Amino acid sequence: MQHLNIAAFKKGIQLTAMLAMFTLSASAILGKNECFLWLNTNLGIVADYFFAAWTYMGDGLVWIAVLLVLLFVLKKKQFLPMAIAAFLLSTAFTQIGKHWIRPGEARPIRAIHETNLIHTVPFVEVHTISSFPSGHTGTAFTIYLFLCLLIPGTWWVAVGFLYAILVAYSRIYLAQHFPLDAGAGMVIGILSASLAMIIQQRFTKKSTVVSGE
Repeated sequence: MQHLNIAAFKKGIQLTAMLAMFTLSASAILGKNECFLWLNTNLGIVADYFFAAWTYMGDGLVWIAVLLVLLFVLKKKQFLPMAIAAFLLSTAFTQIGKHWIRPGEARPIRAIHETNLIHTVPFVEVHTISSFPSGHTGTAFTIYLFLCLLIPGTWWVAVGFLYAILVAYSRIYLAQHFPLDAGAGMVIGILSASLAMIIQQRFTKKSTVVSGE
């Protein structure tokens, strides 16, 4: 029998959707550049090092750690199809956005002419194109919601949300993405995790026992 923590997943979806709506709305109301400059502020050398390191928590390689947790900590190898689907969907949605929806989209350092207004971290390479959407944010929120389904209880809803938010903000702090890009990444997380859950249910061809409703 399969057990998914649907209650925690719903809470995670609600939090992610609210943050995505706020981020996308702020970008539309304030303007994409202005919203970025408002959030991209110099918080000091400690923040520089922290966000330069934390941003890797949204790298695709983090999925290796997730798989290890799934197999050896949670010991739920029956959900391997869902993990693979979540990874592939998140990657596919990100690439569709970058190469089909808004190909070659300029990143902040190229899009904003007053580059002196942009805070950058000296030891971090700043990219110039393929801004939309933020793949790191999409990965982080997909992992967050995926683990909401598998980790018992509700503690991960808050802890995991903080993990994903910090990844999203790191992309803005490091001048790699606009808040608009991060908001799109959150939407990717919602879509990827939700579709992966459906694929898991179809793959096993068994009714899922829901916990925590």
